[in-house]
Amino acid sequence: MTPGVQIIAERSGTAFPLPCGAILTVIDPCGEQVADLLAYNARDMDEVISSGRTLDYAETIRLTTGHRLYSNRSRAMLTIIDDSVGVHDFLLTPCSIDTFLHFYPDLPPHRGCFGNLAEALRPYGVAPDRIPIAFNCFMNVAVDGESGNLRVLPPVSKAGDRIAFRAEMDLVIGLTACSAPDSNGGSFKPIHYRVEASLQ
Repeated sequence: MTPGVQIIAERSGTAFPLPCGAILTVIDPCGEQVADLLAYNARDMDEVISSGRTLDYAETIRLTTGHRLYSNRSRAMLTIIDDSVGVHDFLLTPCSIDTFLHFYPDLPPHRGCFGNLAEALRPYGVAPDRIPIAFNCFMNVAVDGESGNLRVLPPVSKAGDRIAFRAEMDLVIGLTACSAPDSNGGSFKPIHYRVEASLQ
């Protein structure tokens, strides 16, 4: 394994600081595994990543290299600087116990990414009600052009695929290895990540 790579076990999550200018690389080591990503301003945790602001300013739901992820205060939090996949989601909320009860009534309920993020972010003072829509790395959500219906398809990411972000402010990151069967092609695998100093 590459030095400095951290492992998020299947169906779990973590949180960590990411200084301004640092590079976060999220890696799918096995293929077809989603990672939910949240970002908070480390100096003011009320400023948080915003799907609505980001999609509004990007004018696309296909976010990839060169796009910025914005906060609820319209400030850039992360810039995507490298992306070997090009298919991610910023529409759907983190899976939760309620997700499992709704979509998977025949499976044992699981607290999902929402519960994993809530636990990981609790030491930073983030209550569950302050968890927004996550940027879902590698998640493949199809939108029907006529009906507007959404379908969650298996990720197109292959083993070793990655997406890298540059922090545009001091951040606290929440990151998971997603727990929902449909999101991950029916199986659960780990997620790897690496934090490096600025490449500039």
